[in-house]
Amino acid sequence: MKSAVLTDWNPEDSQSWDSKIAWRTLAITTYSMIMAFCVWFLVSAIAPKLNDIGFHLSKEQLYWLTSMPGLSCGLIRLAYMFLPPLVGTRKLVGYSSLLYAIPMLGWFVAVQNPNTSYGVLLALAFACGIGGGSFSGYMPSTGYFFPKRLQGTALGIQAGIGNLGMSVIQLVGPLLMGFGLFGMTWVAPQAGASGPIHVHNAAIFFVPWTIVAAILAFTLLKDVPVKANIRQQLDIFSNSNTWVMTAMYVMTFGIFSGFAAQFALIINQHYGKDSAFAGMEGLPAGAGYAFLGPLIGSLVRFAWGPLCDKFGGAIWTFVSAVGMAVTLGWAALFLEPKDLGQFPVFLTAMLLMFFFSGIGNAGTFKQMPMIMPKRQAGGAIGFTAAVASLGPFIVGVALSSMSASLWFWLCAAYCLACAALCWVRYARPGAPFPG
Repeated sequence: MKSAVLTDWNPEDSQSWDSKIAWRTLAITTYSMIMAFCVWFLVSAIAPKLNDIGFHLSKEQLYWLTSMPGLSCGLIRLAYMFLPPLVGTRKLVGYSSLLYAIPMLGWFVAVQNPNTSYGVLLALAFACGIGGGSFSGYMPSTGYFFPKRLQGTALGIQAGIGNLGMSVIQLVGPLLMGFGLFGMTWVAPQAGASGPIHVHNAAIFFVPWTIVAAILAFTLLKDVPVKANIRQQLDIFSNSNTWVMTAMYVMTFGIFSGFAAQFALIINQHYGKDSAFAGMEGLPAGAGYAFLGPLIGSLVRFAWGPLCDKFGGAIWTFVSAVGMAVTLGWAALFLEPKDLGQFPVFLTAMLLMFFFSGIGNAGTFKQMPMIMPKRQAGGAIGFTAAVASLGPFIVGVALSSMSASLWFWLCAAYCLACAALCWVRYARPGAPFPG
């Protein structure tokens, strides 16, 4: 039996690097990450349907419910950021893939009983954070397999395609709820306003695919000899770039994931069935549009990886910050609509915001391996990802406690501040930390 640990592995030396192993690792971990993000955003797909099947949840309860995966994700990422050099890629991806099945099975059971307590729903939502939490381990782990010249491309592919899990669950989830899955006719559907709804399908459908991801990981992945104890990894906090890049990634991924998680509810609350237009014909359904934001952001993140390798990440992070500030301010103007004709303008502004966030997500992940030592870069990526993953929680809590327009303007102001910081420190000619 061949060893699961690679020896004499050095991506910067063509004689000590095997591209086939690197790209195979990228493919398997990316597939697992798609499943992970499906788990993370499972609640966002299910929550808009809960009151239709007999639950009685307030606007604030729904926002809190969709916020919980973001809170737990941030906490879990703080642990995952230390795991790659401690446990290795094979075990990290394999066991994580198995863990994804647990909250899926929990939601499968819970939604079949409208009397399930809100506390149980919150606990299950919290458990979904494992999906987003693993990101802080996967990304630095994959980075060990690629030379610096390919880091932007490789991490862009993994993060971009992996993030598609957000869109997959929000697109496929409502479709799955429309019919009984083969072999599961024994599970009775709930009665919705327009017919039977199989809400449990969205949770159970992905379980077999997570098991496949685990099998692939345990049988085909290898570990690289990068070792560092927890104390050694803590030195990232002495590097000022760790903190500045965290602020940048909170801007790009934090806002991206936060609004992606709440997008369906925002539409429903301002233009849909829960808005001042309730009862009118032709209302937009949040669940029908929710997948578009994460789809655009994820595809752009994937596409911009090669551009970041060519031009550097800093300039694209700057472009992202300016673009997000403008589009968030634009969207804020249409959060107290006078008629439904304003919805297409609001939707356009939001989709452009997701577009610019995708550019920034690619840019920041190119920057970190370039401006930081190799061992620190992995930990820094993990830490920044951990903090930014609180986005769904922060956005959800904010929307439940203040007007949506005020929150949008605050986010726009934060993006402008990040744009100025990025330009001075990273993007301008002669910047102290070009990357």
